[in-house]
Amino acid sequence: MKRTETTQIRVGKVYIGGDAPVTVQSMCNTKTWDVEATVTQIRALRAAGVDIVRLAVPDERSAFAIEEIKNRTDVPLVADIHFDYRLALLCAERGIDKIRINPGNIGGEENVKAVAESCRERKIPIRIGVNAGSLEKPLLEKYGHPCPEAMVESARRHAALLLKYGFEDICLSLKSSTVPLTIAAYRLAAEEFPFPLHLGVTETGTEWNGTIQSAVGIGTLLSEEIGNTIRVSLTADPVREVSAGIAILKAAGLRTGGVKFVSCPTCGRTEINLIALAEEVENRVRNLDRDITVAVMGCVVNGPGEAREADYGIAGGKERGILFRKGEVLGTYPYEELLARLMELIEES
Repeated sequence: MKRTETTQIRVGKVYIGGDAPVTVQSMCNTKTWDVEATVTQIRALRAAGVDIVRLAVPDERSAFAIEEIKNRTDVPLVADIHFDYRLALLCAERGIDKIRINPGNIGGEENVKAVAESCRERKIPIRIGVNAGSLEKPLLEKYGHPCPEAMVESARRHAALLLKYGFEDICLSLKSSTVPLTIAAYRLAAEEFPFPLHLGVTETGTEWNGTIQSAVGIGTLLSEEIGNTIRVSLTADPVREVSAGIAILKAAGLRTGGVKFVSCPTCGRTEINLIALAEEVENRVRNLDRDITVAVMGCVVNGPGEAREADYGIAGGKERGILFRKGEVLGTYPYEELLARLMELIEES
């Protein structure tokens, strides 16, 4: 099933599924009961461009904090619930926008029914989160190890529990720390379920490794028109998850706007410190609220020719470089002046 053919849910003011744009999520790493710290981090995530933020709710004091956090922020919030269904009920009563549960670990069917009825009454969607590392024992016994079929069967069982009690505002995730397994599971899920899919590769590690694995896993699925919302899971500041997620969407052609930065690889023709220059330019333009392309090229061969579609750019030469706009050379300057000249051009235009 293609991305646009899924059902659609509403998370606060944000829609997921159907013809809605693919959204970026992240998760706070603060203690949810620490309202000040949590609100501060949510605001930082919002400034970075996040669409939806998830909060861990492992205890009652975290659940009781939801109402104040909601009142002090303007981004849709998801409560992450495990084991204790009563925490889901408390969050629903306090205005949470979405709940993430695994119906198989919150007790008997009467608990699932209670959560489903409370969420249906308040129009709160539920994400069923299936992880390869925590599959139910009967499924592991049946299949022998985590595999796409086992993950989809787990999702099927859990969705059936919610549907049994008349709850249909469902989102699914089927995550693994192994990229090929993740991709295969989501492909099967897209064939079987009508629900929107939350994409992610879990437990990917630090920022560098995690971004690469997420880009391959999430990017592959997005290119196949699978997936409606994404989270890049990193052992890093959650703000970096948002930056990576937005970059993946842009690379997949699913989000536009903001500065697009391009630079060429170094080679034997390079006569300037291209790596340092490119990093400095990227840092300077990263947060500009402009829909432009900025290029930093190593030599005139890869300068205004290959980067002629860039709005602004510089290209190096021997101790000097050129400044160009839309392929037109505007001047030649000493290496030490290139960055300043480029920024002046961008700011004046």
